[in-house]
Amino acid sequence: MDISIDGATHKVTVRYTDDDGKEKVLSERLQLPPDVANGLILTLVKNIVPDEPHTTVSMVAATPKPRLVTVVISPQGEEPFSIGGSKRKAIHYVLKIEIGGMAGLVAPLLGKLPPDIHVWILGGDAPAFVKLEGPLSLGGAIWRIELTSPVWPASDSRRETGKSESKR
Repeated sequence: MDISIDGATHKVTVRYTDDDGKEKVLSERLQLPPDVANGLILTLVKNIVPDEPHTTVSMVAATPKPRLVTVVISPQGEEPFSIGGSKRKAIHYVLKIEIGGMAGLVAPLLGKLPPDIHVWILGGDAPAFVKLEGPLSLGGAIWRIELTSPVWPASDSRRETGKSESKR
């Protein structure tokens, strides 16, 4: 699936392959708010003030019909890791996709609610991406993307706090 957004004309085009292997193209105009964050999520997370309880941005989701959703980014505290033998702390953020309207009410009942995305950022004067756990596309597998050299403690903080973990 490929999505293209023209901010000036508000035209959203989605190219995808249907169940029969045929290529489909959907184009429509959406009323896009000024905070559409497609392609900028990690950059935004690196620049969020972790003292704020949550930050919200909009995103166009290709489902394959384009849909405007809200991404709520919430800091979950700091978690220790080490890199090159140096102990550090990363700020853990949870990104929750909120689907509005009737689809948002029905999605949990149909098992179509997107899983949360977890992102860890090394704070400071030059914030840096450390790790991401979550799907990279609608209905996609849960991926773990991380720097090759960090060493994380044996226990996972989400399990310690009793928070649910997405399927891997």
